[in-house]
Amino acid sequence: MRNAILLAAVLSLAAATANAATPAGQAQAAPPTLRVDIQHGGDAKSEHYALERVVVEPLPWPGNPARPLDTTNRGSQKFEVVDADSGRVLYSRGYSTVFGEWRTTDEAQATQRSFQESMRFPMPERPVLVKVYGRDAENRFAPSWSVRIDPQALDVERVALPAPAQPVAIRHNGDPARKVDLLLLGDGYTAVQMDKFRADARRLADRLFSVSPFKERAADFNVWALAVPVPEAGISRPSTGIHHASATGARYDIFGSERYILTLDNRAFREIAQYAPYEFVEIMVNNETYGGGGIFGQFSTVAADNDWADYVFVHEFGHHFAGLADEYYTSPVAYAAGEHPTVEPWEPNVTALLQPGRLKWKDQQSPAVPLPTPWPKAEYEAYERDVQARRVKLRADKRPEAEMSALFREEQDHVEALFADARYRDAVGAFEGANYAATGYYRPQMQCMMFTRADQFCAVCRQAIADIIDLHADADARPSGHAP
Repeated sequence: MRNAILLAAVLSLAAATANAATPAGQAQAAPPTLRVDIQHGGDAKSEHYALERVVVEPLPWPGNPARPLDTTNRGSQKFEVVDADSGRVLYSRGYSTVFGEWRTTDEAQATQRSFQESMRFPMPERPVLVKVYGRDAENRFAPSWSVRIDPQALDVERVALPAPAQPVAIRHNGDPARKVDLLLLGDGYTAVQMDKFRADARRLADRLFSVSPFKERAADFNVWALAVPVPEAGISRPSTGIHHASATGARYDIFGSERYILTLDNRAFREIAQYAPYEFVEIMVNNETYGGGGIFGQFSTVAADNDWADYVFVHEFGHHFAGLADEYYTSPVAYAAGEHPTVEPWEPNVTALLQPGRLKWKDQQSPAVPLPTPWPKAEYEAYERDVQARRVKLRADKRPEAEMSALFREEQDHVEALFADARYRDAVGAFEGANYAATGYYRPQMQCMMFTRADQFCAVCRQAIADIIDLHADADARPSGHAP
């Protein structure tokens, strides 16, 4: 009965969206949601695109009609929806891709692969050009590909299968068109674990809204939870010989990194997600082993049963939601090391410091702080070498997950103590070591959730997150309330 009531709430919200009133008091129907699925492939030196299909999703467009254009300059890619006759840009968003990450791996040097991607936008009335942009050598957006989409074409898919599961409103603060809609998508939960899934979703959502700036902007969000049961609990972890059926395609060991969880099956997770209003998705996997991942504008993941799930959930959502870069550089990653940077990275929280007088977060820089900003870097790196060696051995010896969690706690306690008396501990400056590199990249503050397992974002990351909230939410309408 409870689920039926919550499903009715979802459907009534969709109806409310479709009949939202304009400021002049006239009814304005929300358009359907159009999804363009493509293939994006190539290798380390080349890339190509191909149209796969065009789908009309079952729910109306949940986005804010007052903010159709993205001016944040985030993402490795950008797409524009352009009226084919007038050339007017109707909608745009920046994003990043799984292919973009994969092509920096060693495998991409000798192998071509293709990955699925989706672009979602309000369904236009007339034919449009969907234009895709990538970054050029100067990190500026440059045209990469385009395709003409006719929303009335005969091959547009318009009939959806019955919903495989019912979405639950974890937090309901109003019309999806005026809120940021976050979908918590469960995977690895069996039919008898649905109560556990909903409890995990509430716990992790509560954690997200305890961290600034999400805490202060909680009323700008709706949070939905949706999971399709699977036969066995947990997702695949191929490096240990564990292979399970998955609802979303999520698994560990992506690109050979044992802690990296992604889905490479874009269609699988989109076909489930379309039954809830959403703009952002975090896939919660029912596993204990530490892990997660995040792709800006696509999705993020977290192992919900791990002792550090609260941290990983928020950290990975920072990647997905705001395009934040990783600021750590001592943990091993799957990506090949790049050359010393010659252009400024697009990510809002890292800099190459090529022009110190034009620091990208200059408006937040603390007074009289030198650039680069001194910090106990040598001591930190010496300690981290030992921690990373111990971490590798724990995995190689297949030790219990509790021992890995204890190592992470010891590591965080040591780092906090090391930084406690540092002169610029709370300053905003440019601290060398970020973006997986010990030199050449700089982070805004000594400590941040994107650097270590700290419990807060730095000031620059907080502002970067707030900018994306502003892009999606209507600041003039902020009622509050939670679903039962």
